[in-house]
Amino acid sequence: MAEIEHDFFPLMRVHKDGRIERLAGEVFVPPESDPETGVQIKDVQIDPQINLSARLYLPKNVDPVQKIPLFVYFHGGGFVIESAFSPTYHKYLSLVAAEAKVAIVSVNYRLAPEYPLPIAYEDSWLALKWVTSHGNGDGREPWLKDYADFNRVFLGGDSAGGNIAHHIAIRVGLEKLDAVKIDGIFLACPSFWGKDPIDGEGEIVGAKDFVEKLWLFANPNSSGLDDPLINPEKDPNLSRLGCDKVVVYVAGKDVLRFRGLYYKEVLEKSGWQGTVEVVEVKDEEHVFHLTATETENAMAMMKKMVSFLNQS
Repeated sequence: MAEIEHDFFPLMRVHKDGRIERLAGEVFVPPESDPETGVQIKDVQIDPQINLSARLYLPKNVDPVQKIPLFVYFHGGGFVIESAFSPTYHKYLSLVAAEAKVAIVSVNYRLAPEYPLPIAYEDSWLALKWVTSHGNGDGREPWLKDYADFNRVFLGGDSAGGNIAHHIAIRVGLEKLDAVKIDGIFLACPSFWGKDPIDGEGEIVGAKDFVEKLWLFANPNSSGLDDPLINPEKDPNLSRLGCDKVVVYVAGKDVLRFRGLYYKEVLEKSGWQGTVEVVEVKDEEHVFHLTATETENAMAMMKKMVSFLNQS
């Protein structure tokens, strides 16, 4: 048996012979319409040259006259596992599309270590630019051209995907996008950290070590845990976050909860002019809403997300 060089259980292992063993997120679900919700689903190529793609969701009985909000979603997985095509996201985003009656673009960015950070951020930015090209009629995807309301665009993600959604919103604030407005971002158990422990972080044995090793594995040229990409407090552009509203969900048993709570504090101190709300869910694990969608807490979160995506 080959020796293990990096062990990031339960995400992945890297063997000394170079073999990468992903322990989750490898199953591919075909883009078939969801029989329970009636949501239509299809996959699109955004940039075939770099294998950048996305899965699109369109709820049933959509009237092109009454256009619907658009939700651009970034999956989690520590930047190293999962995809837009896995059973977890296929099931969950079908529910979101049906419950909120929104069109969804779930971005399949490339993963580290084969494609180290910041490639995932660049892929996600390219995907958003492709999405928003439909706002002024340039794009060719009919589901976006015919049904999406580009005055009601939201970004979201869980874990590493929450981190990505935050940074894409920062870039929107810095660079602006033609013919589109980002209303808000919805971050579920977002992946943030920092060099110096806050609150109860230092009491969680091994947490910082694991986060730091995984971060430097995914982003080998990073300066460490005070890199603005993982520590929003260190980002000089934080006040430029390009939306008006943010909702952050944190789980009571998640090692990332302290940073989710702290994110609200640093965002408000930055001079950003929007509103940020944090919802803390006691006695739940990291990304609890993805694995048990019908529990009381997950359904309450879904209700909150539906309300967020349908605000006028």
